[in-house]
Amino acid sequence: MKQVAFLMSDTGGGHRAAAEAIRAAMQIRYPGEYTFELIDVYRRYTPFPFTYMPEVYPRWVNHAETSWGMGYEFANARHSNKLVMAAIHRMWGQGVRRMIAEHPADVIVCVHSLFSRPTMRALHNSVLYRPPFITVITDLVSTHAFWYEKDVDRCLVPTQAAYDRGLQFGLRPDQMRITGLPVHPQFAQKLLEKGEARQKLGWDVDLPAVLLVGGGDGMGPVYRIARAINAQKLEMQFVIIAGRNQALRRQLENADWNQPTLVYPFVNNMPELMAAADILVTKAGPGTICEACIAGLPMVLSGAIPGQEEGNVTYVVEHGAGVFAPHATSVAETVSAWLDEGPAGLARRSEKAHALGRPNAVWEIAEEVHIQAQREPIRTRLNVRDTTRPSLSPAPEDGWVI
Repeated sequence: MKQVAFLMSDTGGGHRAAAEAIRAAMQIRYPGEYTFELIDVYRRYTPFPFTYMPEVYPRWVNHAETSWGMGYEFANARHSNKLVMAAIHRMWGQGVRRMIAEHPADVIVCVHSLFSRPTMRALHNSVLYRPPFITVITDLVSTHAFWYEKDVDRCLVPTQAAYDRGLQFGLRPDQMRITGLPVHPQFAQKLLEKGEARQKLGWDVDLPAVLLVGGGDGMGPVYRIARAINAQKLEMQFVIIAGRNQALRRQLENADWNQPTLVYPFVNNMPELMAAADILVTKAGPGTICEACIAGLPMVLSGAIPGQEEGNVTYVVEHGAGVFAPHATSVAETVSAWLDEGPAGLARRSEKAHALGRPNAVWEIAEEVHIQAQREPIRTRLNVRDTTRPSLSPAPEDGWVI
């Protein structure tokens, strides 16, 4: 069987979710042909303090978002981006080379912006032959310069804006393809009808349902938003996903509510939850937005991480798939106004959200990975410069591995 290596990290839930979606699609489309590894590069192959980025990231964007945004924009500028990446190469080089040696693969799929360039550089400097390399961009619109490594074999982008930005950073048109963002194949399959989904979940079949999601880590002011909606005393049922945030979950479960309210921890059945809901309240995470569009679920976007998610807000609002309400009170007022529109108004909003959905994106990406995995190993610059140096990789005819 051929081996697929995913480069990702648990900095937020989107990178792992994208890798798992592609893996699931490939297991369905190409059963028994592949084995898969999800490699948390920050955790396993970067030095202190980067090792702790999975813990630092949610705290940083939740409690110091201004400094996060400043750092994001500094590293996104063309000149400073080169300086930052040069420092990363020096600090990460040894660990990334070790990763290459420890994880032989037939194709590498990178779903994190910071890992394509260091890995490509390490491949070119340490092996004679490398596997095909695919970058799958998991930001919708505000794509960082780090994503665009010119040496990758394929760069799969979710939107026209992401494609255009790749051209600005020197990628060739034949390197890129607009596929959409990968979401789990469960979303590409026919979703349950609303009433059927509610029955399966044990919800009230008749009451309109508002779904509040804080992401896998329960990020953002979820509790404040929940209490603001509760204060409206609306004729609805309320479903809140606390994610892995146990303190938030306990706080929500111990609160008094004016309407039927269910609190869930981290869930694996988001397609059912979205199929059963009428309105989604969420921060502007790209994965959740794409899932909601496939489900035809209109969105109230309650916040956006500076830099990387701000373009997502514009994308959703301009296409009529939702609105931006950056304060708890404005979220609650929007939910109230939408429910006042009745089923007809919600149906119109649902249609606009559904028009943005790309349920086949994950299948297109799986096909791209499969095609690249069939290729012969590719000569590196090290091979071209000096074929007398030892390599971690034997020549292809000798049974090439990383």
